[in-house]
Amino acid sequence: MKFSKKIFLFYVEGFQSMKLGKRLWLLIVIKLFVLFVIIKCLFFPNFLATHFETDAQRAEHVLQQLTTRK
Repeated sequence: MKFSKKIFLFYVEGFQSMKLGKRLWLLIVIKLFVLFVIIKCLFFPNFLATHFETDAQRAEHVLQQLTTRK
């Protein structure tokens, strides 16, 4: 238990003393936000929710897509 606490405190103290590192972490967080939220909304719309009204229709469509050969 003491060893894991020392490791945790090592990283906390190191992060607190950073100046440039905090800015870099902020850029990483912004970049991840753009990648996972903005791009997902633009390029991967919810096809099933927009084309089918009920869960049964969605399930039938998915089943047909998975089981039929093209």
